[in-house]
Amino acid sequence: MAVLQSFVSVHPDSHFPIQNLPYGVFKPQSASPPRPGVAIGDFVLDLSEISSAGLFDGPLLKNSDAFLQPNLNKFVSLGRPAWKEARATLQKLLSATEPTLRDNAVLRQKALVPMSSVELLLPVAVGDYTDFFTSLHHTKNCGIIFRGPQTPVLDNWYRLPVAYHGRASSVVISGTDIVRPRGQAHPVGSSTPYFGPSLKLDFELEMATIVGPGNELGKPVDINNAKDHIFGLVLMNDWSARDIQAWEYIPLGPFLGKSFGTTISPWIVTLEALEPFASEAPKQDPSPLPYLTEKEPKIYDISLEAHIKPAGHEDSGVVSRTNLKHLYWTLTQQLAHHTINGCNLRPGDLLGTGTVSGPEPESRACLLELTWNGQNTVSVNELNRKFLEDGDEVILTGYCKARLYPQLHEASIIP
Repeated sequence: MAVLQSFVSVHPDSHFPIQNLPYGVFKPQSASPPRPGVAIGDFVLDLSEISSAGLFDGPLLKNSDAFLQPNLNKFVSLGRPAWKEARATLQKLLSATEPTLRDNAVLRQKALVPMSSVELLLPVAVGDYTDFFTSLHHTKNCGIIFRGPQTPVLDNWYRLPVAYHGRASSVVISGTDIVRPRGQAHPVGSSTPYFGPSLKLDFELEMATIVGPGNELGKPVDINNAKDHIFGLVLMNDWSARDIQAWEYIPLGPFLGKSFGTTISPWIVTLEALEPFASEAPKQDPSPLPYLTEKEPKIYDISLEAHIKPAGHEDSGVVSRTNLKHLYWTLTQQLAHHTINGCNLRPGDLLGTGTVSGPEPESRACLLELTWNGQNTVSVNELNRKFLEDGDEVILTGYCKARLYPQLHEASIIP
């Protein structure tokens, strides 16, 4: 079977081959209105131009204004049949053998914008944001650090995907500066809490689901239909102030230690692009309750890395290597559980996985675990770090690799 190739020049090491085509929102120029696009090689394909040219001519998108919006919320609300139709149309238009866009110099000039010249924006308007806690390794390590080794994982964790409701207003696009938060922390040597800038600023290497069609209030999503409510995935960094978090989290969980900033990547990689990298989910013991029991539990084999570029340095260093397949609870279980009480999800909602730590020390996906709450250090370019210092830059990457027909292709989350 022939490998699909694009007429757009795509470097073999590009994160954005025609097999990927992640969706985002961008401005071609600073004064331009936002519009949807897909990444292809070193370009962004302007979907508003493709739509205005009448090239979305399938039955579901022919008369739709979904790509004339300032965000992707309307498009993701249309559901999987429309997503598949759009993907088929775009892969055909961008293929090396299709002349419609390839040979139309005027449209090609308007629609293919160099990625280096655009401003990338939040791909969706996030109405609500929930962060789960679904890596057993992260849960166990945090339990030992905060509560001791006797009961690091509480019994309920094995029965349901634990989560908390985050702050959607502080979800920002990759590249946005994060201001070190101020707050209270445990008293040191007195009965008065510390107050001031956080001394334990941390990152969390996560991924997050972008919700597609929502559900009506009072009508839960069946576990075996949950996949149809997931448009795709982004990388996510749920910035964390560990000292503020440790002082405030009992009895109601995270608040100011988390709500000051959550960063997501600009490109949403669809489940269709990720399908070749689906694998069997880990066995769960005890078996989940019937409403969380899937016919075919799947997780995605996505390699993840966290890099830190110290302040004043040109180069970054890898501090964590992990994989999404280390999650205990699947993405579909997270979504189904979120709705089982009748909670209504809406298009563009963000569901974080929680920190994606794996079983090995180098797969611990935050500094809290890597340094064991500051007892140890990690080395970054011959510098020692316990937690993040002012001016440090955190870079998260994700990619999939598989041998298909039989060449190597990648579906990358963020360059």
